[in-house]
Amino acid sequence: MESVASEMTLTSIGAIRPVTIIESEKLSRSARVNLIIATETFQTTGSFKFRAAYNVCSSVAEETLITASSGNFGQAMACACLMLGKKAIIVMPSNSAKVKVDATRSYGAVVDLVDTKVKSRAQRVAELAAENPGARVCSAYDDPLVIDGNASLGREMGLLTRAFDVVVVPVGGGGLAAGVVNGLKQSNRNVQVYGAEPLLANDAAQSLRTGAVVRLDHEPQTIADGARTVSLGAHNWEILKHGLTGILEVSEEKIAEALRRYFFEVNLKVEPTGALALGAVLSNPALFADKTVVCIVSGGNVDSDTYSRILNESGAR
Repeated sequence: MESVASEMTLTSIGAIRPVTIIESEKLSRSARVNLIIATETFQTTGSFKFRAAYNVCSSVAEETLITASSGNFGQAMACACLMLGKKAIIVMPSNSAKVKVDATRSYGAVVDLVDTKVKSRAQRVAELAAENPGARVCSAYDDPLVIDGNASLGREMGLLTRAFDVVVVPVGGGGLAAGVVNGLKQSNRNVQVYGAEPLLANDAAQSLRTGAVVRLDHEPQTIADGARTVSLGAHNWEILKHGLTGILEVSEEKIAEALRRYFFEVNLKVEPTGALALGAVLSNPALFADKTVVCIVSGGNVDSDTYSRILNESGAR
């Protein structure tokens, strides 16, 4: 494994960690694609979300920040606030992975659990904002500061000495994908970028097909809990509608298969959302034949029971 150094500011040195690059001959052979794995599982708080959270927290004047999160952005924001002496209030679905809830609380954040079948995360955030005048409400994905923070990952991709043709990136609300697209442009890398999205939560794919943002009626219950968003963010859409080559829809079975392949063939623990890019490649082998593909792993924070269940499902090795 190797790390790619980025052009970090003095304030972020020691906080934001460079992406880890893994080249697995075994996985490339079995997938029949030349693969480069760019994993954020070793990032501070275990996912790419810390890039965005730290950028937001260090850029705004407010001392209290409120956000909604299925887990990764919540704990990233909690950690960033702890580092910078601010207060974090995190709204999380009541069915969030326990490991993510516990981790968020461990950084000193106030965690507010909400049953999303009764009340949306956005509704609860609005209530908490009214109860905390002067606080800043932060989107986990639809915010220029979030996109700018995530763009650092795209710029790190631009520093790779290894040539590659395609980047595949998980898509939920679109903050990571938009940042990667912008970062690659800033580094003058002319490569294709595909989004990878759960078939059960394919609002982004529908949006790209129709040319307008599609909003789902209910929060989709895909195993890729980091992609349980109902629509792309408005800021992200303006970037992704022109910046993506396409969005590939991944079945629950292929997400699980990709997670197992990372474990058994690479010795890498990833969360289901982090397995989306590889799942998209496994689902579309002809599309990536004779190309070198960078699969972005967005994070590795997964509940132990969920992880064990997926590893031991039929087909596990």
